[in-house]
This record gives sequence, C-alpha cells and structure tokens, in this order.
Amino acid sequence: MWEAFSAFSTVLTQPELLALVALGTFAGIYIGAIPGLSVTMAVSILISFTFSWDVYPAISLMIGIYMGGVYGGSRTAILLNIPGAPSAIATALDGYPMAQKGEAGVAIGVTTVMSFFGGLIGIAVLAAAAPLVAGFALRFQPRDYMLLALLGILLVGSLSNGSLTKGIFAGALGIGIGSVGMDPLTFTERFTFDIPLLRQGVSFIAVMIGLFGVSEALTQLHHIDTPAIKQKIGRIVPSWASIRKHLPLSLQTSSIGVIIGALPGTGGDIAALMAYDHAKRITKNPEVPFGEGAMEGLIAPETANNAAVGGAFIPMMTLGIPGDAVTAIMIGALYVHGLNPGPMLMIDKPDMFWFIVGALVMANFFMLIFGLTGVRVFTRIVEMPRAILIPLIFLLSIVGAYAVNTSITDVYWMLGFGVFGYFMKLYDYPLGPVILGVILSRLLDDNWRRAIISVRESLPKFMEGVVTSPLSLMLFVSVILIFVSQTPLWAAMKRRVYGMQNKGG
Repeated sequence: MWEAFSAFSTVLTQPELLALVALGTFAGIYIGAIPGLSVTMAVSILISFTFSWDVYPAISLMIGIYMGGVYGGSRTAILLNIPGAPSAIATALDGYPMAQKGEAGVAIGVTTVMSFFGGLIGIAVLAAAAPLVAGFALRFQPRDYMLLALLGILLVGSLSNGSLTKGIFAGALGIGIGSVGMDPLTFTERFTFDIPLLRQGVSFIAVMIGLFGVSEALTQLHHIDTPAIKQKIGRIVPSWASIRKHLPLSLQTSSIGVIIGALPGTGGDIAALMAYDHAKRITKNPEVPFGEGAMEGLIAPETANNAAVGGAFIPMMTLGIPGDAVTAIMIGALYVHGLNPGPMLMIDKPDMFWFIVGALVMANFFMLIFGLTGVRVFTRIVEMPRAILIPLIFLLSIVGAYAVNTSITDVYWMLGFGVFGYFMKLYDYPLGPVILGVILSRLLDDNWRRAIISVRESLPKFMEGVVTSPLSLMLFVSVILIFVSQTPLWAAMKRRVYGMQNKGG
C-alpha cells in the first residue's frame, strides 16, 4: 500500500515531473484547439525526442499532452464551429450556438469544469476497477464491435434535427468516404475508379475541417456586414446549483465514457457522440432545445470524452491492448523504455501503474487551471469583425489540413468538402453524421468481415452467435430499438398509448 502511494505521489514530490505534466497539459490544450494538429501526432513526435530520457519524464509529458489535447478540441468547436479534435464534434452542436448568442464564456466554463469532472471519474475507475473493466472489454467479440459501430451510426437520428432520412443518407455517405482507398484486409482498391490519387484514401482531418470550418466560413459570407456579437464574460465557473442539477447526467455520461474508452479501438469521439445521444434521450424538457445551445449538449460529450482517457488506459495497462490511438503510441513508448505493457506489468512494475494514475490526476488539475484562465482571450476571437474572422477561418483550415500529411492534396480535399458542406447546410442536411460515418466505417467494415469469417461465412451461424451471447444480444436489441424509436411508426404508437392513458384517466 505504501509503495502504491509513494509511486502515485512521485509527480508531486519531484518538481521536474510536475513541470513537465503542466507544460504538456498547456501545450496539449492549444494543440487540441488547432484543427489538424492532433494529440496523436504530437505524442508520436515526442517519442523521437524523449527516447533518451528516463521513463518517468517522458510519460509525464505525454500524459499532459493527451489530457490537455482531448479538452482543447472544445475551444474552436465552441468559438468557430471547427472541432479541434474528433471528440469535440458533439460539443460543437450546442457550443457554437451558445457562442452565437454571446455566451461563449459560459460554454467554455461549463466544458472546462465538466471535462475536469469526467476526467476524475475516468481516473478513479482506472485506479479502482482496472482489472474488472478490462475483463469486460476483453469479452467483446468482432460481432460486438460491429454492433457497437451500428449503434453509433444510428445516432444520426440525434444529429439530424429529426429527419431520419437525411441523417441516414449523411451517415451512409460518411461510410462511403471512409471506405475509399486500399482495402486493409485484401489490399485491393475500393471506390478509386482507377484514379491513383484515391488509392491513399481521403484524409479524415481534411473532411472534418472542410465540412465544419470552410462551410461555416462560406455560410458567414451571407452575414459579412452583420455586427459581431459581444460575448458576455461574467461568471465563467458554473454555479454550484447548476453543477448539482446536472450531476446525475454527468455521472451517467462519465460512465459511458469510461466503458467506451476501455473498448480497444474506440475512444473519446465515439464516447462523446453516444453520450450526447443519451443526454438527448433522457432530457425531457431542456431549457434550450438541443442543437440551439442546450447546456446538457455540452455536459454530456465533455464529461464522456475526458472520462474515456482513463478508460483507454485500462486495457493498455492490464492487457497490453491500446484503448485508442494515443495509448497505442504510449505502448510503443513503454517498449522503447524497456517495459512490457500487459498483465505482467501490473505484477512486475506496479509502481509504473500508480505513477501513471498520479500523472493523470495532476494533468486533470492543470487542465482545469489552464482551461479557466485565458477564456477572455479566446472569446475575443468571435468578437472580431467577420471581414477578419472569415479569412482567419480559411487560413486555419488550410494550415490544419496541410499539417497532417504536409500534402497539398489534403488542402484540395478540404476545400472541396467545404463547398460540399456549404450546400448540405443550404438544403438542411446534417454534417455531423458524415463525420460519424467516416469515423466508424473502418470499425464496422473490419469487424463485420472478421465476424463473418470466424463462422466460415455462414450468416445463420453468425445470427446464432448473436442470439446465444448475452452481450451480443443486448447490443443487437439496442440497435433494433434505437432504429425503431426514430421512425414515424414509433411516434404514432406513442401518441396512441398516451391517448389511451388520457382516456382511461
């Protein structure tokens, strides 16, 4: 017990490590806020700089960047409707409308405090129940991941302003875009039409920046002479009454974040979208409708994506399986430093586990401190005249798209999807499901084929596995219920039931 506490407090007792966590968190917030500069990229670059360091300083810096970067994506999502990271896509749905109403300070304050709360929940679960949650994640078969991806795609109903048809079309379009390029299993070309440029696929970052950033800039051209909205920067920290009111929702969405984060290959982006959908379903009478600045629409994704950080470390530390792309890189960093992540690490090097928990806790506190300072500077962005702001969005979008692969082709893709996104918005097609489809296309495709190959391409045997496995059956029933609940038939049935109840009363 004393050894665990000693390892946990190492970050606090060594000023150098504390400074590295603080530096990493600060840098992560601003890296996460710039579209195209991903946390994954930053951590992967760090390995080449830190391989000669001791393991504790190297991991301290990486953890700080990871925690800060997941939170930082919410900044530009709120202020410019450009998610800095995939996990902030859901945050933009209600954060940006709040900024348009002059409530950017409130939105940033809520996301900061709720990100801190979600992060603490994720770390607490990591510390207390790592083997239990990792064991649950290990039970997921390929068919379960496929069903989980289907669940995510069916969330388009929550992101499509009530139009299931437009939502499904946008989600299917995203799946098609995500499938372009070389098939990862057979190495054959898919949807390339014999065009060499398409063999490498379409950069997800280019799609995201184009659909959210460039399309928004083009839309703002219609209002270029409209005066900028003055942001109200009063009380940034949400009141205790507001926190207490939304505490049940925060606990629920944090739990979603931890569980989804602990599933290898998922991560905070899927956790945030599922949490947003959950909030929309259980919140009966929000003060502001979802999509127009609902507080619940900020709380749900921000608690979930930061809770997913702790969740992602669970399979990494206990099984040696990465929870997401960043923890996959961290596994490589641990190998570089002579450590083998997995069950034996928990036995042979328990001090490393508790050190990581301590570093995550301190990174979470630094995230709160840095997140609540500098809000006034950030909110000045949306008070700029549109004649300055629109070129700035274009510039950030071009730099962000180019920075990922240093490819001018990605810039062309970004501009093309920006124009396409502008017309989608013009005809009231939702953009969120397109991004969701791109994110989930690989997860859906790979696991469907693994699942069907495992039963020798026999659909009856596949369905038999779904029905006989409690976990698969639960996910399958959830898919059916979510689909049915978004159809007009379900709404008609609800009206009939309520009518019968009213007559009976």
